[in-house]
Amino acid sequence: MKKILLFTGDFAEDYETMVPFQMLQMLGYEVHAVCPDKKKGERVKTAIHDFEGDQTYSEKVGHYFTLNYDFDKVNPADYAGLVIAGGRAPEYIRLNPRVLEITRHFFDENKPVAAICHGAQVLNAAGVLKGRKLTAYPAVGPDLTAGGANYVEIPVDKAMTEGNLVSAPAWPAHPDWIRQFVDLLGAKISI
Repeated sequence: MKKILLFTGDFAEDYETMVPFQMLQMLGYEVHAVCPDKKKGERVKTAIHDFEGDQTYSEKVGHYFTLNYDFDKVNPADYAGLVIAGGRAPEYIRLNPRVLEITRHFFDENKPVAAICHGAQVLNAAGVLKGRKLTAYPAVGPDLTAGGANYVEIPVDKAMTEGNLVSAPAWPAHPDWIRQFVDLLGAKISI
């Protein structure tokens, strides 16, 4: 069984944590959801971000999400791909040197990576975006550009792939984002 690593944390976006976690398991992947400084069985609080016509998303309390693997036990060589949930978690998990080291491994080895919303903040902090094209939540775009990436603004329900990286602006893109990630993983979905 192929393993996928999923980075999340307190106040990660609820859908952007739970939906890929469940969908990838449905496809037969073993998904290890981890957060720095937390262990298997501990929980993170999620946040629900909605688009209600304001200048940015609104934020509401989400669900508790139980981590199923110890961050300290992660060996990136064991994983076929990496998923980085968006929301607020990326702004602080990117401060963890081990998160950045693990992230760089996936780019050094050209393994599939899926980042959504603010998840690109982790990629930017890891220094893997110079010259790369990607999308993210629009408020993250200036940071990506300043870091040497080519930020592309696309509709909120779309995703894009460049090389080993699949990116999307927010959870409305889940069908497109997860399909493109699964394609990079080489999985075949038949109807």
